Amino acid sequence: MSSEAKGGRGAQLKHTGLRHGWTTGACATAATTAAYTALLTGEFPDPVTITLPKGHTPSFALAVEERADGSATAGIVKDAGDDPDVTHGALVRVTVRALPAGAGVVFRAGPGVGTVTRPGLPLAVGEPAVNPVPRQLMRDHVALVAGRYGGSGDVEITVGVDHGEEIARSTWNPRLGILGGLSILGTTGIVVPYSCSAWIDSIRRGVDVARAAGRTHVAGCTGSTSEKTVVATYGLPEDALLDMGDFAGAVLKYVRRHPVDRLTICGGFAKLSKLAAGHLDLHSARSQVDKGFLAELARRGGADEALVTEVARANTGLAALQSCAAAGVPLGDLVAVTARDEALAVLRGAPVAVDVICIDRAGTIVGRSAVR
Repeated sequence: MSSEAKGGRGAQLKHTGLRHGWTTGACATAATTAAYTALLTGEFPDPVTITLPKGHTPSFALAVEERADGSATAGIVKDAGDDPDVTHGALVRVTVRALPAGAGVVFRAGPGVGTVTRPGLPLAVGEPAVNPVPRQLMRDHVALVAGRYGGSGDVEITVGVDHGEEIARSTWNPRLGILGGLSILGTTGIVVPYSCSAWIDSIRRGVDVARAAGRTHVAGCTGSTSEKTVVATYGLPEDALLDMGDFAGAVLKYVRRHPVDRLTICGGFAKLSKLAAGHLDLHSARSQVDKGFLAELARRGGADEALVTEVARANTGLAALQSCAAAGVPLGDLVAVTARDEALAVLRGAPVAVDVICIDRAGTIVGRSAVR
């Protein structure tokens, strides 16, 4: 039996019935292959087939074929499968231009692809945001085409994405200091539907950027409202803010291995009550607010049995919070303190001080822990 049949991503896809897709890196590699082939032979292969790092050999239809003096351009529409990827349907364009012998492979950012402006990423400042694995894939395919058709392999590869600058506003790129457009990404070339990996990877890169910038205090925030609260409270700069979303565990585990002096976790009361209860994934589909747990916290905070029962039967976490607030029981603070202690447990003694801020939907602070 194959490893794919036993488990892993392939088995997950088969079980869900969801269709996988291709990364921007795979699309750019295919476009590069087609453009360089046309530059050497005068003909664009359509469809164009490439080989991905794990041996997959997908074929891509060309949406753009253009030849000019000394260059060729190919374009491929990204298909992200059933993943809700913001770049699904984007047109990835690559122009390949011949360079003098010995020049090697040079990468340029075309319209819609960003440029790195801050340290802490796997690319140097000033480089186009074409990540290392896609770069190597493109180099490998340039070498294959050169060997097949007698080229030198010395080329300039300009990668662009139509409307990429606009699409990038929905990504982490502006905060990470990648300006002007999207990144060309992918380590396997395959997009797994509803994979959390891209978000978790962006969290890790956010920590890297903050550390490289010398930030000693970062904040993991569940959304834009919590970000505003943290900025108002601590005046943290943009590159110290981590868009944690529901992935509290991803922040804590990465900071455990790559410590900063201080980590603030800020989010909605209900979400952080899940962290307090020991959940590291705060998504509503994977963890729920435990009213019994909140009732026990209320009891510890001095609630009488009638209030404990009311909290246990509350319709929402907010309702439980409001009942306790009316009775003078600091449930928000109790959740914040307990969430902080859970975070410290995950950090396992890493030299990171932690505090937690709970907010309501309006951004008002409803619970807070001391730094520990």
